[in-house]
Amino acid sequence: MNSGKELSKQLFRMKDLGAILAELHDPAHRLKKALGAFDLVLLGIGGIIGAGIFATIGTAAAGDLARPGAGPALMLSFVITAMACGFAALCYAEWAALVPLSGSAYTYAYASFGELVAWIIGWDLIIEYGVGSIAVAISWSAYFNELLHGFGIHLPAWATMDFRTGFEGFQRASEMLKDGVPFEQLPSGLQSAWAAVQSAPHLVGFPIIINAPAFLVVISLTILLVIGIKESSRFNSIIVGVKLLVLAFFVFVGVFYVRPENWTPFAPNGFAGIKTGAAIVFFAYIGFDAVSTVAEETRNPKRDLPIGIIGSLIVCTLIYVVVAAIFTGLIPYSVLTSSLAHQKAEPLTLAMQYVNVDWAAGIIAVGAVLAQTAVLLVLLLGQPRIFFSMARDGLLPPVFAHVHPKFKTPHVTTIVTGLSVALFASLTNIEEMVDLTNIGTLFAFSLVCMGVIILRVKEPQRHRPFKVPLNPVVPLLGIASCIFLMTGLPAVTWIRFIIWLLLGLAVYFSYGMNHSLLHPGHPHFPQHKK
Repeated sequence: MNSGKELSKQLFRMKDLGAILAELHDPAHRLKKALGAFDLVLLGIGGIIGAGIFATIGTAAAGDLARPGAGPALMLSFVITAMACGFAALCYAEWAALVPLSGSAYTYAYASFGELVAWIIGWDLIIEYGVGSIAVAISWSAYFNELLHGFGIHLPAWATMDFRTGFEGFQRASEMLKDGVPFEQLPSGLQSAWAAVQSAPHLVGFPIIINAPAFLVVISLTILLVIGIKESSRFNSIIVGVKLLVLAFFVFVGVFYVRPENWTPFAPNGFAGIKTGAAIVFFAYIGFDAVSTVAEETRNPKRDLPIGIIGSLIVCTLIYVVVAAIFTGLIPYSVLTSSLAHQKAEPLTLAMQYVNVDWAAGIIAVGAVLAQTAVLLVLLLGQPRIFFSMARDGLLPPVFAHVHPKFKTPHVTTIVTGLSVALFASLTNIEEMVDLTNIGTLFAFSLVCMGVIILRVKEPQRHRPFKVPLNPVVPLLGIASCIFLMTGLPAVTWIRFIIWLLLGLAVYFSYGMNHSLLHPGHPHFPQHKK
């Protein structure tokens, strides 16, 4: 009986908030403070505006065989999702101002739920940042190759796709060729896969098929992130400026071709379509919470973090609604549903091509590549800082808590993250990572909202530079909104999510629990003990 109580005590031991804040003054693990409120807003915009607005809005508006589309009511889908994210953003803002450390939701959970839940949320954030980075890198590569094709540049087929795609495509192409289908009549994707396998160099008898652009872009951004947070922020600011100009260009050119009759019927599939659209475009909002991971590198975190989190969300929502209005006004819903079934181009490009403004489509393609680059940068920035915080607490090996002596960045975790993402992005085909990323993020959002309620009860006297209004109503609405969106995800995503959490528990019980700084046997235990 006592052993059970002791185990429970260990699993749910909480880190004292005062001890957490004291880590800000530890010179061995101190990060360089170089970011202001404007940097954070741009960082949030860089993380938010990407694949969502440039790629997923087509499916959200038109739907597919399994899901109804929102149609022109896509504008409402963005607003609904923004409200759900807004509740979570307010909770993130309170936490980030109160606990300006780089651990994000992981650190917040440690102070409110205890160590086991903190580990689970830290492990869960790998899905949002790590797996999300892989998916974005693969998507970036596809956009980049399309852009190169526009300039007449064609990379070898074996260097532009993962092995699974190449091998499976080659098998399908072989079967169709045996059935007498001429090679010229094969789908372009199967032609590319056939060419990849046939032309690929071989190593020990196996063809080398690798997504080289995905690998190289991740490695390049990893080097940038190791060099410094300010340099990374400047790079992000430049890209954010360019892609905002591209979206403004789309709106400015497109507004002259909008036909109001295309907005009728406004919601062809009723609320079911609007809900589906909201669930799909949630991916377009992932990124604002990454602002909280650079809390230790912010000059005035108590003031600037809430501005960065909430400000970037508001700006992006306004942009999304305007772009959705122009997009659905350019191309009729009936044309959209039939075209997207086989159209490979980006939705915004498709809309420009529909109104015969092909020269503008090329500019939009450039914006898509830049948007993906900024998102990838922010995701690759966030993941190492989660590992860094977990290692500083003893839950991961101490080498992950090292700070570069010159650049003052978490270089070890940045390099490990970059190499891992680059490897998986170049060799794998992740078809359902968007759903997995969404469920991991929604789970994290839910715990952050719940943590605000718990800590308000646990430490009501603690000074909060920013407070969530109407507590606990707003956090509860945030939790309900996240659960609402999670229920719209397929069962296989839930299964994969549970398996991932079980794997994380195995790592915790085999290493983290016994190496934690809060473990009674740890030499640093007394200074963290309440």
